[in-house]
Amino acid sequence: MKLFILIAAMSLFGSFFASASEGKLVEPYEAPKVEAKDQDGNAVKLEEAYAKGLTLVYFYPKSGTPGCTAQACSLRDAYEDLTKEGIKVFGVSTDDVAAQKKFVENKKLPFTILADPDGKVLEAFKVKKIPLIGLASRQAFLIKDGKVIWHDAKASTAEQAADVLKVVREMRK
Repeated sequence: MKLFILIAAMSLFGSFFASASEGKLVEPYEAPKVEAKDQDGNAVKLEEAYAKGLTLVYFYPKSGTPGCTAQACSLRDAYEDLTKEGIKVFGVSTDDVAAQKKFVENKKLPFTILADPDGKVLEAFKVKKIPLIGLASRQAFLIKDGKVIWHDAKASTAEQAADVLKVVREMRK
């Protein structure tokens, strides 16, 4: 029953949170220094991951749901292009480690997924939760050398990778 309510609520709010990408370059600011466990239960310090180069930290509501799967698969399918551009990818949701592990294995995700059941990563990035269901809103942050340089407050599902690649390639022109 809980799952049905979750899916219904996500469908209801889906159009609001999955609308066309509105990502934009921002005045660079210090990326949050926060730690979380990955899908294997290992501690990941994001500040170490994004100290040099480009890092994408994207947030999604719930592992395995349709929109979240489309977003993750967009990044999975373009992973070679993303890595050629020097981009490290981290996904974050409020799911626990076991759910993240299952998601990574089922969808064959080649990047790190972080478990944030206590919401400390969401809080550090100031990612709001979806009303009524309390899950992460869909957002993305591009970090360069430890500074947030691009923020997409309404990240796309199927076009997440294309949006990120577009902004990185435009920056390099």
